[in-house]
Order: sequence, then structure tokens, then C-alpha cells
Amino acid sequence: MAVDTFAPKGGPNQERKPLTVGRVLIYILLVLVGLYYLAPLYVMITTSLKSLDEIRSSNLLALPMSPTTAAWGKAWDSACTGVDCGGLAPFFWNSIKMTIPAVLISTLIGSLNGYVLAHWRFRGSEALFAALMVGCFIPFQVVILPMARLLGMFDMANTTPGLIFVHIVYGIAFTTLFFRNYYVTVPEELVKAARIDGAGFFLTYRKIIFPLSLPIFMVCFIWQFTQIWNDFLFGVVFGGSDAKPVTVALNNLVNTSTGVTEYNVNMAAAIIAALPTLLVYILAGKYFVRGLTAGAVKG
Repeated sequence: MAVDTFAPKGGPNQERKPLTVGRVLIYILLVLVGLYYLAPLYVMITTSLKSLDEIRSSNLLALPMSPTTAAWGKAWDSACTGVDCGGLAPFFWNSIKMTIPAVLISTLIGSLNGYVLAHWRFRGSEALFAALMVGCFIPFQVVILPMARLLGMFDMANTTPGLIFVHIVYGIAFTTLFFRNYYVTVPEELVKAARIDGAGFFLTYRKIIFPLSLPIFMVCFIWQFTQIWNDFLFGVVFGGSDAKPVTVALNNLVNTSTGVTEYNVNMAAAIIAALPTLLVYILAGKYFVRGLTAGAVKG
């Protein structure tokens, strides 16, 4: 059990390691690798702040001479995504409305599934867990036809609730795997003691299991948010005209062939579409790594 996973590491008394030649070389290598991975982001940001004339006349890596956010404004509210020239804004909000409930519901269901499979085992529970794990390896394309049939039966085709339902179903296998493998590291004695004291299924979960679950909840939140926000296939197949997510709109914007290709608008649109996942990783990325090492890959 890892209840101190988020405790600050190190301290004033921690001994500093000597700066050797080997460590300096490692730092230099890390800086070079960091710059290599940040180079595309740098090009996207600087290009989005340039005018078209400056893009054509200047170097790709050059800083903007007269920075302007006009491309950002156009990408947000007036760029053409196919025949619609309303910008990315409505599709961005579609993604928000789809991602938040899908992440919360799939994570909560995965937590309860993992709790049952780890501490309330029944005959056939291992077989059920193995069957659920098959869902982790099924490609998106395989579920399109049966899912389309199911959404049609429930009258949820081409709607935001339909997209939420698809992502919940597809994400349950992953969230169940994460939570089950985390909860098997929680001592069985804690759950047995709660049962002896008269606590039932939900009271034990609320008082014992849930307070220990912050690391794995963070892992699932980040994993599901990234998967659902960046999804393109389900969005283009099941989204319909009024529920398409921002990834579909970005594809349509970049591939619109009428007029001059506005690279600054395309770059601004790409950053807008990627901004939520980028912020999630910047703000909570360290919890993702700590949560994984706290038990998500054990068991």
C-alpha cells in the first residue's frame, strides 16, 4: 500500500550528490533531448504569431518580428472547417461536454469494478477479469459496427450522449485494469476488519478504499482524458453534425482546400486543440508517474 505516494521527496537534510563528469554529460544529453522534443512546439507557437507574409519571407525557426494573435482569433471563431466558417469554438465545447462526463463515469465504474475484483471476489471473477482485459486489446475499428447498431437501438446516434456512452464502454477495460491492480496492493486485513465492524460494500469502499485511491484516480483521469480528448475515429463516425469534437474540426480546417493555406491559423488551431491535454500533463503529470509506480503496474 502506498499511502504516502504524494508526500514531498527529499528534504533539507538530503545529501547532495557530487557533480561528476558523467552527471554533467547526462544533464547535457537530457537538455538536448528536451530541446529536440520541444522544437515542434516552438515552431508551432512562433508560426501562429506571424503574419502570412512574414511566414513566407522568414526562416522557420526565426522569432516573429511583429507578433500578432490574429491567427488565434480567426482559428477560434471564424476559420472554415469545411463549409462551416464558425471556427473551432463550438467543436471545442463539444469536446468539453463529451470528455468530462466520460472521464468521470468511466473512472468511477472502473474503481468499483477494481474494488470488487480485488476484495469481493466470487466464483468466476478471475475469468470475468480476463474477459474484461480483452477489451484493452480490441482496436477501435472492431467496435464501430456493433457500437453503431447499439447507438441506433438506443436512439443515441450522432449525439453527444452517444459519444459519451462509446467512450465509457471502451474505457472501462483500462480503468478496471488500473484500479484492480492497485487495489490488490491494499491489505486484505483492512477490508476484513471493516466487515467485522459491520461495514458493508459501499461503506467499506467509502471509508477504507476511496481515501487510499487518490494516486490511481489521478492516473485514470489523465489517461482517460488524453484518450477521449484526442480521439478522432469515434468522433468522426458517431459525432454527427452537431456533436463533432475539436479533433474532427481541426482535421477539416487543415484539409480545407479553398483559398490560400493559412499556416499561422492552422498552427494556432492545432495548439488550441492540444491545449487541454497539454495543461493536464503540465499540472498533473507528476501524479501520473507516481500513481503508476504506486501500484497501477503491480499485481
